Amino acid sequence: MLDLNKSLEEIDGENWGDPDEGATGLIRKCLTLRRKPLKDFTNDDLTRMLFQKFSLNYLVPIAITRLVDNPLNSGNYYTGDLLCSLLKVSQDFWNDNLELKEEFDLIVFHFLQAYETIAPLIKAYQDKND
Repeated sequence: MLDLNKSLEEIDGENWGDPDEGATGLIRKCLTLRRKPLKDFTNDDLTRMLFQKFSLNYLVPIAITRLVDNPLNSGNYYTGDLLCSLLKVSQDFWNDNLELKEEFDLIVFHFLQAYETIAPLIKAYQDKND
């Protein structure tokens, strides 16, 4: 079981060091996030790290947990950004983590069901208001 009180640095035992003087904001943020306890990760933090493909074995399960009840649970980028970050995870990762893939496939299935129900209603609403 993953100890959410620990940081990625504590869990994997890798210290990536401090950012160089000329490091980008993204590099600085990711290095800072490696030292942050996982329980304190925001959706934005998860999205940022997942888009960078960092620590997928630890972060994907957390993201899936957050998406189960609301697939549009989001960070600060755009609505659905956390879902999109998982949709961009490589097929190799999913092939190596079939249980997680099954959980995520179910989230995607439920999202698609909701979308297929809602999309025509949105279209009808927009047509009435044009």
